Amino acid sequence: MLRNERFDKAERIIQVGFWVNALLMIMKLAAGYWGRSDAVFADGIESACDFIAIGSTMLALKLGRQPYDEQHPYGHGRAESLAALLISLVICGTGIWILVDAVQTVLRHDFKAPGWIAVAAAALTIIIKEWLYRFSTTTGTQLESPSLLAIAQDHRKDALTSIATLAGVVGAFLGWGIMDPLAAALTSFFILYIGWETLRGAVHDLMDGSVQGEYIQDVTTLAEAVEQVEHVHEIRARRSGQYIIIDLKLDMDPEMTVKQSHDVATEVKRRIFERFQNVGDVMIHINPHDEEHEDLIRL
Repeated sequence: MLRNERFDKAERIIQVGFWVNALLMIMKLAAGYWGRSDAVFADGIESACDFIAIGSTMLALKLGRQPYDEQHPYGHGRAESLAALLISLVICGTGIWILVDAVQTVLRHDFKAPGWIAVAAAALTIIIKEWLYRFSTTTGTQLESPSLLAIAQDHRKDALTSIATLAGVVGAFLGWGIMDPLAAALTSFFILYIGWETLRGAVHDLMDGSVQGEYIQDVTTLAEAVEQVEHVHEIRARRSGQYIIIDLKLDMDPEMTVKQSHDVATEVKRRIFERFQNVGDVMIHINPHDEEHEDLIRL
């Protein structure tokens, strides 16, 4: 898949979520107000936070798709990881807010009997948000996009929130008012877990964390299959948005000419690009295989 095609596909998925989330926000705020349900109204406020987070992700994708330039020689892919970090903070903040609000409601014994419109809004939100989660996860996994996968987790968080909202609203509708804050408190822990996992992934990428070990092994095997490559002396890989940047040190015959070494390195790079569509760049260093050499590094 070409570079622009990857970003176009990711942007289309996020735009769908952006406008659907806007409609859900308006629906839940109206249903919470007219249906006398604090839980549904709070769910609408939470959707407003998501609206801002998704908008930030759309801007990050527009920045991330810009090619490398003199000031950003490794591209702008980290903008996606920054967006994922922002989304994770929104998710965690939402979870804490829901938990605190639920505890305060129980302590105040402030229980209300909601109307049927609140029940319908919560049920509809679960269906739509779960569909958006599956829709975004499929494309996000295919593109290995941190921001798109973070948005997918945000949709799942909304579905979980609405499950708690629905359970609480139905319980309160049937006369058990305390079910509303108890269900919300339980769901807040699931939300905090999703936020933590998203935060950990974003920080890992921003701190140049290595990619999965299986990926490293696959690249190593492919490189060593190229004729005249004696051994992969060292390999490092890090993520930059949807793309992965690889550093390779290859052991080769010291009698080879510079031109021959260059041709072999180019062949290695070509095969990696053909095999892994999400590799953005491969930097290769050549070592003589028959002698000890010192790796000079200050990190």
